[in-house]
Amino acid sequence: MQIIEKELSILFPPEHHQHVLLCQTPNYLERKELLYRLAQPERNWQQIQSVLKMVIAGDGNLHKVNFIFFPESSLPHSRVDSALEMVEKLRPNTVTVFGLGPINLSTYRELLQAHADDNRESLQSVTDDLESGDIDELPVNSCMIVVKEREGKVRVFFEAKSHPFVGEETLDNDHYLYRGKIFTLFRCLPSCFNFMVLICLDYVYRDIYQSNISTIIKKANELFFSTRQKLDLLSIIECNPKPEHPAFRDVANGFYGEYLERSPGVNDTVTLFCNASGETVLEESADDETFGHSSILLHKNHKMEQINMAEFSTDHFGGLPACRLRFGTGTRLFHFNLPYFHDLDPRTTRMPVRIHAIYRHENDHWVRLKRSEMTAPSRSKY
Repeated sequence: MQIIEKELSILFPPEHHQHVLLCQTPNYLERKELLYRLAQPERNWQQIQSVLKMVIAGDGNLHKVNFIFFPESSLPHSRVDSALEMVEKLRPNTVTVFGLGPINLSTYRELLQAHADDNRESLQSVTDDLESGDIDELPVNSCMIVVKEREGKVRVFFEAKSHPFVGEETLDNDHYLYRGKIFTLFRCLPSCFNFMVLICLDYVYRDIYQSNISTIIKKANELFFSTRQKLDLLSIIECNPKPEHPAFRDVANGFYGEYLERSPGVNDTVTLFCNASGETVLEESADDETFGHSSILLHKNHKMEQINMAEFSTDHFGGLPACRLRFGTGTRLFHFNLPYFHDLDPRTTRMPVRIHAIYRHENDHWVRLKRSEMTAPSRSKY
């Protein structure tokens, strides 16, 4: 895993928190030639398009949104250009993350070549891999990070997943998943806000040589000791039937626990998990698998009130040194804010995260939930 830095010209409103729109939308995956493919690509695109139209129109407070996250493997490759055209209509200082539907390595290289200025390191890595063997048809699971900078310039970055999930692991080498090697630390200047994007199991992956998350901690510590800046946001997009698998909890425990060494670069990091909704259809999935439960993790120093509402709840993820805001499994759009930097002051009484709005999908439209629907007590724990 190699982490490279990319500077973005982004100016968030001073003395104001960043707004996030987390899109917990369904996905539809089917097996084809041992691997998973999008079963209903146009249906996926219609959902993504409807969300972007809402943000472009600025319904409610959506004109304030700075980050938009869609789940893993949600955007069809055939609609990449259409998505970019819509992102150009968004307001400046906006970051949009799309999980791309599965493609092959030669197609992935074409995407990198089309946006070579922002993806030189990844393009060189993929080119070297292609020259090493006949792997043009090797499947790639990737994401697209589209940034509209303060001056209106649109920049496009790609990142390939470094590790498959069990449904993508086969004995047939020709059907194995390509493993990405380049990860990006985005540094927003002049706002001094830093973030990274991972795809699902990249959060937990390790081998006998290194761990992805320990590499991220090391990089964030270097950033802290050299500039006194930190990793502010670590976002993970998923299409995960087991979003609360013990492996995720174990990594979060080490990330926030500082059991072996102090980690000033990440102890205030907001970890955001954006998963596909419970309506997701995954061919051959087990009956006990449940999508949804997107969540936000904060260090334990961020105090959050213990609540159990119909649409969300808070807990400590089974005793972790962290606070967790945990959403349900339904198809929803969650609009909330990231913490102010001065929320770290123990004298403050502000809640670190505030939910501004929740939308449900109804008759091909997004309907904002009433406050009473959002905060009604839950009849059962998630």
